[in-house]
Amino acid sequence: MADITFEITKELGVISEATKGWTRELNMVSWNGHEPKYDIRDWSPDHTRMSKGVSFTEEEMEQLVKLFNMRNEEDSME
Repeated sequence: MADITFEITKELGVISEATKGWTRELNMVSWNGHEPKYDIRDWSPDHTRMSKGVSFTEEEMEQLVKLFNMRNEEDSME
């Protein structure tokens, strides 16, 4: 299996923390030297190990936020 390289270019925030110190985070991450993407996954305290996660382009993140906000608007109308 090929080596995967990554660089956290910007730490945007912690979403939650597990009892063993791992944190679910939203960060900007560059994978294999590519343009950074929004990335959500669990990280070890020293950021050397990670779980599987999901990455979003700027456009995908905008759509995700839009969909989330539409859900909130629909809930408030009920």
